[in-house]
Amino acid sequence: MPGRRGPSARPPGARRPRRRLPAWLRSREPASLRTSFALAFGAVAAGVTVLVGFLSYDAAARLVRMDEKSVFSQVVKDLRTQVREEPHTAADYAAGPGRAHGGPRDELTGATRTDVQVLAADGRIVDAGHPVLPVGAGERGLAARPEAGRYEERVAVLGEEEYHVATVALGGGRGAVQVAQKLSGTEVLLATLQQRTVLLAAGVIALAGAVGWWLACRITGRLVHLTAAAESVAAHGRVDVEVPVAGRDEVARLGRAFDDMLGRLTTAVRDQQRLVQDAGHELRTPLTSLRTNISLLKRFDELPPDAREELLADLAGEARELTDLVNELVALAAGQHGDDPASDVRLAEVAERAAAATRRRTGREITVHTDRPAVVEGRSAALHRAVGNLLENAAKFDADGTAPIEVVVRGARVEVLDRGPGIADSDLPYVFDRFYRAPAARGLPGSGLGLAIVREVAVTHGGRAFAATRPGGGARLGFTVGEDGPDPAADGMTRAAGRLR
Repeated sequence: MPGRRGPSARPPGARRPRRRLPAWLRSREPASLRTSFALAFGAVAAGVTVLVGFLSYDAAARLVRMDEKSVFSQVVKDLRTQVREEPHTAADYAAGPGRAHGGPRDELTGATRTDVQVLAADGRIVDAGHPVLPVGAGERGLAARPEAGRYEERVAVLGEEEYHVATVALGGGRGAVQVAQKLSGTEVLLATLQQRTVLLAAGVIALAGAVGWWLACRITGRLVHLTAAAESVAAHGRVDVEVPVAGRDEVARLGRAFDDMLGRLTTAVRDQQRLVQDAGHELRTPLTSLRTNISLLKRFDELPPDAREELLADLAGEARELTDLVNELVALAAGQHGDDPASDVRLAEVAERAAAATRRRTGREITVHTDRPAVVEGRSAALHRAVGNLLENAAKFDADGTAPIEVVVRGARVEVLDRGPGIADSDLPYVFDRFYRAPAARGLPGSGLGLAIVREVAVTHGGRAFAATRPGGGARLGFTVGEDGPDPAADGMTRAAGRLR
């Protein structure tokens, strides 16, 4: 029926399943890249050698055969010229002790391997050749012909040898002269040439295979070491392995990239371990306090009203502190990226929003000063959190202050200034470390992660975080987005490369 599809039908747009190679063909795939290179090199060398050998032999065989044929044709031509220009008899071509040297027979056989046989007028053999050449009706007819120079050619097989035979009439019924050329000698020469060509090709192929294996070892040696390093990392989870990075080719670039990747993994693993250890240490304090207060809840009815209020306030504060700590840990572990895409951000607007939110939470007066505020490329939520953490830090350390907290946005630089106790010189290099709490601040609430998040946001935006004491008392903390030049007043700062739009 229309519209029905059989079990083999596929929905429109469905991808055709890939067909796998047969098992017998898959089993013949090279086991390693080194073997593949060697086989490919050997196959190319073998193909080129066989092709060149075949073409060379074929060209040589053609030249030898053509040369032999041209020599024989020239001998026949010279013989016909002799008998036409001057009358000769069979005796002039016969071999014997009384034959004069330099005669027509010597001219005929002097520079060639031609065999000569002489026939009388009646076709009898006057001087037999070596071997004796066949004489048939055609040869007898030529011996009796009156015209000099008439001839005929044929191929005769004598024993196991093959000969090219030409018979030329002397004219006037004086007989004929037969000349023969052994073709088998040329073929023996060519067979020897063929055998040597095959042996030479086999030697070249063997040498090419050895050179191909050596080259494959040279080319893939570093890849083998790199593969072994990757397999070691995958098998044991250790990232402190040695990676070959020598050279300037693609393999060296791959090795350097892999080494950089392992370095980043090592740093990430160490940071993760340190984060887990520090987080475990920081979580113990509020959890211990919570357990203690929870145990007191069993005698809640026995406590006086003031103790009950204090207990409930402690529980609420510890729960709030624990929630803030967990939120900051999650934010820090996530790298501050989240799902907030990068876009054009006006730092002045970010500072105003963060200042308004902090005013509502703390009730402190906060002023925002802008000087050439920049539009940067970044994540608005992360930058807002960084400015908010700086303001929360200033409000915490200047809790009893009456002077307003100041936010200064100058270009792509954000600074928060307070009139709190300031930062000791020995603490300046560590204020942005995770969970770091200065000795003077360990009695204050907080997790020690707020400023670490500020540094993470600055670094991920290509900038730096800085901290310094404020002239007249207080602290001066902030960050930049992109390269914004050095800050001569900042002492404990971290730097990173970035970009500013």
